[in-house]
Amino acid sequence: MTSSPAYNLSLEATQFSPSVNADWEKGCLSMSGESYPENTYEFFSQVIAWTEQFLATMTSPLTLELHLSYLNTSSIRAMIDIFDLLQDANTEGKNVSVRWLYDNRNPRASELGEEFKEDYTFPFDIVALDMSA
Repeated sequence: MTSSPAYNLSLEATQFSPSVNADWEKGCLSMSGESYPENTYEFFSQVIAWTEQFLATMTSPLTLELHLSYLNTSSIRAMIDIFDLLQDANTEGKNVSVRWLYDNRNPRASELGEEFKEDYTFPFDIVALDMSA
């Protein structure tokens, strides 16, 4: 009998790090909040490990849903590492996508999403949310 590598990842948001919810069965990894953790590598290593394991063992689609209002430079580097994993998977024919959600009152968040999108060929949707209501 083989053991399944499937697992979910759930990290609560802090003042310095986003909430993370990774659902293996749904093929969805979501992050929400601000990202400037003290030890970026330690925080994102869990997310990167989950993504690597999912992409290595699953054939179902993976959607990365991001609603990040602020990322420091180290967090941006970590996101690039995740996007690079998605790009490699996309090149191998796997179904991956990103949904970049942003507050329509925060144009910088939209611009950052656009900057990321330019570098990748997988589906990358940028969606404005009306947060004024």
